[in-house]
Amino acid sequence: MGQLPSVSDGLLEALPDLLIVVRRDGVVLGHAGGWSCAPMRPLNIAVGQALEAVWPAPVASLLRQLTHKAIASRATTEARLTLAGCPCEVRVSPLGPERVACVVRSVVTERVDALETSDELRRPHLNRRGFLHRFKESMGVAALREKPMALAVVHVDGVADIAQIIATKVAEQIMSAAILRLPPQGAEADGTPSWYLGQLNDNLLALVLETSDRDAIEACVERVCASLREPVDVAASQFHLTPYAGVAILGQDASSPKTLLEHARAAAAEARRTASDRVCFFTDTLQLQSLARLDIARELSEAIVNRDIRLRYVGRHDLASGRLSAWVGYLRWQHPLRGEIRPVEFLRIAETTGLATALSRAMLAGLAEDLQTMGSALDPDVRISFGALRHHILHEDFVDNIRALVSQGGMPVERLELRISEKTFIAHEPTNLHALARMGIRLVVDEVARDVGSLDALARAPLWGLQLDRAWVTALRSDPVALKVCRAGISIATALGLAPIVTGVDNEAQRELLLELGCRLGAGDLFQAGASDIKQPIAASVR
Repeated sequence: MGQLPSVSDGLLEALPDLLIVVRRDGVVLGHAGGWSCAPMRPLNIAVGQALEAVWPAPVASLLRQLTHKAIASRATTEARLTLAGCPCEVRVSPLGPERVACVVRSVVTERVDALETSDELRRPHLNRRGFLHRFKESMGVAALREKPMALAVVHVDGVADIAQIIATKVAEQIMSAAILRLPPQGAEADGTPSWYLGQLNDNLLALVLETSDRDAIEACVERVCASLREPVDVAASQFHLTPYAGVAILGQDASSPKTLLEHARAAAAEARRTASDRVCFFTDTLQLQSLARLDIARELSEAIVNRDIRLRYVGRHDLASGRLSAWVGYLRWQHPLRGEIRPVEFLRIAETTGLATALSRAMLAGLAEDLQTMGSALDPDVRISFGALRHHILHEDFVDNIRALVSQGGMPVERLELRISEKTFIAHEPTNLHALARMGIRLVVDEVARDVGSLDALARAPLWGLQLDRAWVTALRSDPVALKVCRAGISIATALGLAPIVTGVDNEAQRELLLELGCRLGAGDLFQAGASDIKQPIAASVR
């Protein structure tokens, strides 16, 4: 199995698709997975054998042809075959001039729901339609008999990532295993409220509780969440899920099934937004927050036009000498009535209302004015760093917008630095980055280690620097994991020939440790005195 990726053998075997590594001469170098296409799954003795010794002649001949074609064309080839009545799709991709990776996938697969076939526990109401039907019936009975009822929605983080990175079937197995081991449903005899469970989608659970007592609801839902947080063992590998729970109470928060479900989901979303491990109730406070967000959405467009949202600048310094190297712009909205509105509160609204691109363009247009305001306070080699919003960067006119700013003479190209969040960088078209780099613009990937980046993309893109996410830097001296992440991020930047940059350098001890790790550029409270030289404060980071 040495030819395959270094993942747990048990986890590889749990993959539904069959992966085979084949040498140019038709010798099998390794294989894994394949439980969804069992007739094609070889025995362990297949490693080191020729294709003809493992599969029937027609199958082996087809695999040989695809292997030679993929290596010769340096492109993926594909075909379909049937073995023992099992129709399969074969995709062969070259792994260099001497070997290929064959992925065999069953074309018609029966979805086996572990929740329905398990001998350990049968819960037919986990079927989404069945649960929703039962939920509506429960609400009708509760309303007629004037009985209390509450609905809890639990968002389980981690399932979608597992499905994307590993396989959907593995994610389904993990979710099924986590549900099947949940504590038994309550009964009033044991002092806990009666409740039942439903699954709304791949990562969303719902609990219907026959009570309106907040303490009883919280205790019951927290028991469920505690069970979901425990590691899940699947195929000799261990996985961790993170639940976020929200509750809406019948009569207090809503009187119809649809509204009750919407409010419970809104409460769960609020718990997830704040990363709270406590149960979040859809209270008047949450309603007021929702209304406030609606007001912000209405006022955002006007604020963009009136330039009420501006940039404030934080100095980035050489950590060894303290010399200023760049002014880094962050978004700030100073509302005349609400005071300062944090970017986290209006950036998501801008994205969901389609105003993100307009906001980012307005900030870009204001860079020239900001540079003129700073004037003689800047040395010739000090750059202005701007982080465009994701929707703007991915827009087809983004490069033209940058080119227009530079060509109009408002911003010398040698003074401009463009920051791109790691999440946006992964989704960005690399040709646009090369166009920007050819113009002379310095490119920096921001918020490194917040998401999962691609080393291949980082190595190939025309970047100048990598800026670590602030959360890791601030915890550098107190959290061993943060220290490891910072060391790894700085090492990756150095190995790729890029400048490692940090934010959150708040004291001398942090500065010295970062210098030891090999980082020379950073911003933070340690250099705050230098920021007072600029007369125009304008705020927080664009993502």
